[in-house]
Amino acid sequence: MIGALIAAAIAFVAALILIVVFFAVRSRRNSEQVGSKKPINAIDTVGLKSSIPEHAQLSAKPTVTENTPLSQSTPAGNLKSRFAALGVLVAAVFGTLSAKLWSMQILEASAYEAESEENRYTTVFKPAPRGLIFDADGVPLVENRVALTVLADPDVAENRTVVQRLSALLGVPHNVVRQRIQDASSGAQSQRVVVSDARMRDVAFIAEHADAFPGVTHEERTIRVYPYGALAAHVLGYASTVTAEAIETAREGRALELGDVVGQAGVELAYDDLLAGDHGQRKVMADAKGNIVQLISETQATKGSDIYLTIKAPVQYVCDTALAKLIAPENATLGTGTGTAGAAVVMNARDGAILAMASYPTYSPTTFVGGINENIWSIYRDDEHHPMVNRAIQGLYPAASTYKAFTGLAALEYGFADTSRTWNCSGEWDGWDSGDIQKCWKHAGHGTLDFRGGIVNSCDVVFYDIAYHFFENRGSVGETAMQDYIKRYRFGELTGIELAGEESGLVPTPEWKAEYFRDYPEDAAWRGGDSTNMVIGQGYVLTTPLQVACAYGAIATGNIMKPHLLKEVRNDAGDVALSFEPEIVATPEVNEAHLNIVRDALHGVATDNPEIAKEFTERGIDPSLVACKTGTGEVAGKDDFAWFVCYYPYEDPLYVVSCLIEEGGGGSSTGAPLGAELLAATIAAEDGSLTTVEPIAGYTGRWIPYVGTDSGRTD
Repeated sequence: MIGALIAAAIAFVAALILIVVFFAVRSRRNSEQVGSKKPINAIDTVGLKSSIPEHAQLSAKPTVTENTPLSQSTPAGNLKSRFAALGVLVAAVFGTLSAKLWSMQILEASAYEAESEENRYTTVFKPAPRGLIFDADGVPLVENRVALTVLADPDVAENRTVVQRLSALLGVPHNVVRQRIQDASSGAQSQRVVVSDARMRDVAFIAEHADAFPGVTHEERTIRVYPYGALAAHVLGYASTVTAEAIETAREGRALELGDVVGQAGVELAYDDLLAGDHGQRKVMADAKGNIVQLISETQATKGSDIYLTIKAPVQYVCDTALAKLIAPENATLGTGTGTAGAAVVMNARDGAILAMASYPTYSPTTFVGGINENIWSIYRDDEHHPMVNRAIQGLYPAASTYKAFTGLAALEYGFADTSRTWNCSGEWDGWDSGDIQKCWKHAGHGTLDFRGGIVNSCDVVFYDIAYHFFENRGSVGETAMQDYIKRYRFGELTGIELAGEESGLVPTPEWKAEYFRDYPEDAAWRGGDSTNMVIGQGYVLTTPLQVACAYGAIATGNIMKPHLLKEVRNDAGDVALSFEPEIVATPEVNEAHLNIVRDALHGVATDNPEIAKEFTERGIDPSLVACKTGTGEVAGKDDFAWFVCYYPYEDPLYVVSCLIEEGGGGSSTGAPLGAELLAATIAAEDGSLTTVEPIAGYTGRWIPYVGTDSGRTD
């Protein structure tokens, strides 16, 4: 750099000297021309004939004499001023250059020396292996595999010959190879990933013919492996190569380099910081062209921490397979079974540990390793079936009759129901004598029922009357008394599970409705029909399967637990570095006597309903050990949604199961068999008799129009 400045200074000075010489030569020539002329003190009249008288000619001579000095405005005078200006300019330039050179060579010498030294050395970061993910008993759900990665320098993209050779050898189209080399987001530092899982023979060929592949190298890297395919896909999530945009927006303290693999969804995202290891570093010396000429030092990458989840792999396997067999039994084709989608949650009621969480249609995280195929991505982006959506936490559904346990508690709290009161169900209800009749799901009616019978038979008429009293007495109990009680069980709030994208659901209120319909004033008022719809979990009510599981866990134990997937974190030595501590989110303020009334009624759903009792008995479960509730949600333009939720054992609750089948029909006919199967699997896994875990297939994209059950509400 200094040499360049000196050369520039010399060139500039030379130019100035040339300019000075040019003006000097020009000045001399002008002086010689002026000196060769005749004196200007007389007028040469030789050869002139004049008719002017002689005395007149004498008087007409010029007045200029030999002693008259040259004027200051003559060319010679102007040259002197120019020479003076040029001298000042040259002096200023020399002074400036001298000061700059002195500053660079003396004052800033150390800084430039350090910069030069830095330019000579390059630090190349090596991606770290991610930590593994296990189930609660050590079954590996996510592993790593060593793979040969072919890398290329950026300028290889401009070498058509090398690109063609790579294309022919690796079996990758020419334009794809070139695009990968040009894409800075697909490789680490100065190198780009051409193939992330290359064959050994291809790598050996490149190594043996290095002269034919300048700028192309290879190294061993680890890639993510999901040994059971789509098993627990929405829980585990997936990981992929970080983008340049993600690096720029990374949170403070998160060191990311191009080529790193980062979590994009599920546990892979939630615990990305723990799963990510520390980069390896290679400090190398490079020449002026950037070619590595010497390895200075090297630090090996450190694998991330291992995560142990609360998931029980055998139970998860039953959840995933049961949903798939129910919804898409024939060649995994949607529309050939019962329902169009579904979700299930199995949770420990005492500590909030999630033992299984399934959503169908599902996807295979393996397809994201090394970049997802465009054809598969188009299937996963299916706007109609949404396989990437985790319906257990993101699916919003009418709670249907599962809500009756909570609106029933509210009725007991405010005196609108008790154990001595009875109702007569004729199959329809018009408490306001408005002519706008609301029907019970059983059109023939249930006859006379007490409060327990209202829950056991899921009678809508009993709950219409409860809603009527809340609405008519809103002046004394409060306009939102029923809603406020329901919210004690945290409906309308996030459960707090660590997975991203959870929905909070909705408990509708007059205030919410006024805001929602602010542009339609005629629909904005809260009416009695809104209350009668809400009391049976219909109308504007929205909830998720996980919310229902947490709320029923609170009925079972008295506490609302924070649901969680993390059991513990272990370091590379296998030592436990972090364990999850159960967290009580809330203890609903509820009368214990009222709670026992509702618990007894839920117990009666399992014991007094022959069809439901049969489902448990056939799976080896004593119905007297179960409390449960069915539900059939109505959605405009679709077949009914089937709900089922239960906890076990009744006297000392440990497990909660919640499941929903979109367009599955009745809760008793579709939800109960599924829920009983999942509870049986949970009990079997606990006693060690269930250990089977096999790969699960992701959504294939095959579907036919769904006909539906068209059975109408059954509970």
